[in-house]
Amino acid sequence: MTGHQAAGPTVTGHQAAGPTVTGHRAVVSTVSRSPGVNRPTDRDTAAGDPTARDRSIDGLRAYAIVAVVVGHWLVTGLVVAPDGSLGQASPLTAMPALAPATWFLQALGLFFLTGGYASARSLRRAGERGTDQRTWLVHRLRRLALPAGALLAAGAGVLVAADALGVPGRTLRTAGMLAVSPLWFLLAFAALAASTGPLLAAVRRFGPVAVAAPAIAVVAASDLVGRLAGPAANGWRTPVALLAAWLVPYLLGLVLAGGGLDRRRTAWWLALGGAAGLVALVTLAGYPASAVGVPGAGASNLSPPSLAAVSLAVAQIGVALLLRDRLTGLMRRPAWWNPVRRLNRAAAGSYLCHQPVLVGLALLALFVVGRTDGPTGGVPADSGVGGVGADGVGGAVTVPGLLAEPDGPAWIAARLGWFPVLAAVLGFVLWRVYDDSRSGSGRAVEVIAVRDSDPPSRGRAGLRSR
Repeated sequence: MTGHQAAGPTVTGHQAAGPTVTGHRAVVSTVSRSPGVNRPTDRDTAAGDPTARDRSIDGLRAYAIVAVVVGHWLVTGLVVAPDGSLGQASPLTAMPALAPATWFLQALGLFFLTGGYASARSLRRAGERGTDQRTWLVHRLRRLALPAGALLAAGAGVLVAADALGVPGRTLRTAGMLAVSPLWFLLAFAALAASTGPLLAAVRRFGPVAVAAPAIAVVAASDLVGRLAGPAANGWRTPVALLAAWLVPYLLGLVLAGGGLDRRRTAWWLALGGAAGLVALVTLAGYPASAVGVPGAGASNLSPPSLAAVSLAVAQIGVALLLRDRLTGLMRRPAWWNPVRRLNRAAAGSYLCHQPVLVGLALLALFVVGRTDGPTGGVPADSGVGGVGADGVGGAVTVPGLLAEPDGPAWIAARLGWFPVLAAVLGFVLWRVYDDSRSGSGRAVEVIAVRDSDPPSRGRAGLRSR
């Protein structure tokens, strides 16, 4: 970085992204190209050249969206107790050998990378238009808050109605937790978005390694306290580790937006260093092998985020950078670009609604099977919730792959069979709720907006349409 030499992976030869805000104007640094790397320059972007859009970022975001949705649908088992209440289980409990698969499906590091990239580009364009940071931040946080608030309001209404119908409290707690659990991401992302300007200034002054190192140290300290104090310390550990851990990939996104991280040597450092750290933590330090939490397990790499989660994010980002040029080539093909573009536009809705869709479909199946099989166990008979086994013998309701104990490969195969139904319902919800083009308003409700990697001319048009 300018005026500073960072240890480890080097980003020398590139200046940091984003504006240096003086008053209400942004001073935009010129980003140079690395030899042999086809990256758009500021001149291309200013001219509104369509090739200036870095579609590899959109491709990474689309992968992260699909990975999060598929991962949640695969690790969220829903089981019905004999009293008719709905609980949660994980296939990783019965099949721990599947833990390495979570290293590919837990892609939150890529979410924060692309989010940091988008914020840096968006803030820079705001400075070019003369928009001050406060106005930019209010606009950005509003785009985060509106879909989250709508989800909370709708969810609260459904839970109140279900409680009035006599749905068991355990069922309500399970449904509520799964529906609102994605919101932790928005809280962390909002805090980091609010810190975009100061983080960019710190990176320019001290370099990315010097800024990331204290955050990594905080996560390490959180892990140590967790081992010494146990779950009793999670109350304060979770928010602290949450911000510190995800600051690292967000920071890398800021650097990437300024032309840094283009050297393959840097990408290899990140990929190999992150992978080595993850393997060492799992095999030598006793960290869980699963990248996601497992119900009943004594420790989790995600709640709160651990050093293993940071290592995984760094490794994923390194691999993504190594594949970036190939991904850019794929994104030039309409067969790849069109679905990626649609996925990016549906990022917020997909992230917020995929778990409510799973829970809603499971509750519908519970209602239908319970009504079909006869009297319920432990819940009001006239509520239609609960019931006996599908074979007509007393016991809990079972629907293979949807309402069944995730105890083996057969459950995974059955759950995969439900994917087309889940995807169709999610698509319908997104079309009805998030597709504003149906009403001709031109508004796109998005959390990590696809417009954030557009040329400035399109970004201004998008802002006016909102």
